[in-house]
Amino acid sequence: MVSRMFRMETGDDKDRRDLLRRRLRDTNTQASPILRALRGTPAERELPLHVWALEADGALAGGLVGHTWTTWLHVTYLWVDAPHRGAGLGGRLLAEAERLAHEERGCRNSRLETWDFQAPEFYKKHGYEVVCVIPDYPPGITEYTLTKPLPRGL
Repeated sequence: MVSRMFRMETGDDKDRRDLLRRRLRDTNTQASPILRALRGTPAERELPLHVWALEADGALAGGLVGHTWTTWLHVTYLWVDAPHRGAGLGGRLLAEAERLAHEERGCRNSRLETWDFQAPEFYKKHGYEVVCVIPDYPPGITEYTLTKPLPRGL
């Protein structure tokens, strides 16, 4: 093996980032028959999935932002305004996103991340199971990754 010297640089570089992403995608596609079969199909694209709860005057009471990819719903954000918490609105937003993902996009699973002070118990109550725990991320906080098969609980 030949040892080479490389110049290391830091800093944001959109062109290099995009090149790196393309090369990683190409490498992954070559290595995985599953990804190879997925390339060029509609399931390959991430599609946004947003659900909004609006008050009579149009004010935002809560919402869920996520996307679907292949057979997965990924919940990115779920938020309910303080006056509406505890009344089931979060569960309704989550259930509607799961329903849309399953019925309209063919999703079979859902995933999300949450911190210990946010809502791991809420998600467990709605059928999610913890599959990963990362303590001290960020320092002093624990992050959880949870998944749920769909349509369980719909």
